[in-house]
Amino acid sequence: MSRTNFDQLLQAGCHFGHLRRKWNPSMAPYIFMERNGIHIIDLHKTVAKIDEAADALKQIAKSGKKILFVATKKQAKDIVAEKAASVNMPYVIERWPGGMLTNFPTIRKAVKKMTTIDKLMNDGTFSNLSKRELLQITRQRAKLEKNLGSIADLSRLPNAIFVVDVMKEAIAVREANRLGIPVFAIVDTNSEPKNIDFVIPANDDAKDSVEVILSACCAAIAEGLEERKAEKADEKAAAEQAEEAAESRPRRARKSRKEAEARAEENVEENPTQTEETEAAEA
Repeated sequence: MSRTNFDQLLQAGCHFGHLRRKWNPSMAPYIFMERNGIHIIDLHKTVAKIDEAADALKQIAKSGKKILFVATKKQAKDIVAEKAASVNMPYVIERWPGGMLTNFPTIRKAVKKMTTIDKLMNDGTFSNLSKRELLQITRQRAKLEKNLGSIADLSRLPNAIFVVDVMKEAIAVREANRLGIPVFAIVDTNSEPKNIDFVIPANDDAKDSVEVILSACCAAIAEGLEERKAEKADEKAAAEQAEEAAESRPRRARKSRKEAEARAEENVEENPTQTEETEAAEA
């Protein structure tokens, strides 16, 4: 069953591309027709591509890996932040910090600096500072929070990135390509799809279009996380059963030995003459 359908995408305006004079010829396979100088995207192909991308995202989430969402354009910011936070994934909605992927250790140092400032503020270390110094530190903390707060939990490189506009986020795409990180992206008719691993041809400017595609993809990620949780619970239950079986085995062995000894004693009490004859024969 498809995660989206043609009517849903049509209603969200996913089929509207850019003006013909702005098109990228590489997007020709995904264009259905031209109307009033505007390219119309083939939504049947969009549905298939959304399903393909959603299945891949589900497997990544199921394996316990992180997907970084990137969208710094105004109309997509809030939607990306909401959808990514709902599945507990990191996201970048402010300026893309250059070298965030290729120079990841430096970015991690900045995140740790933010954590250190929080710790020193809480333990009262900054209480002796002047008002001006405290204001400078507070501003620095606010700037770090704005740019890097959403990736504070990202302790290692993400295993995939999801980009809303590949032209605007060209630096992020290049960094991911350089490191071999798979790129999922909503690609409009004016964009270059060749560096994208999972192309979703659709309108990347309309809020409704971005929201309907992200909803389908995040729903798949949520499914992957639930399946991972269920598998972990099954593994834990199986491990507990194995431990119980291992503990009960020696108890059963001791019990069977005691029963054998008890039966032997009963035989001796019932047939004392036979026991004496046996002992005499052995002597």
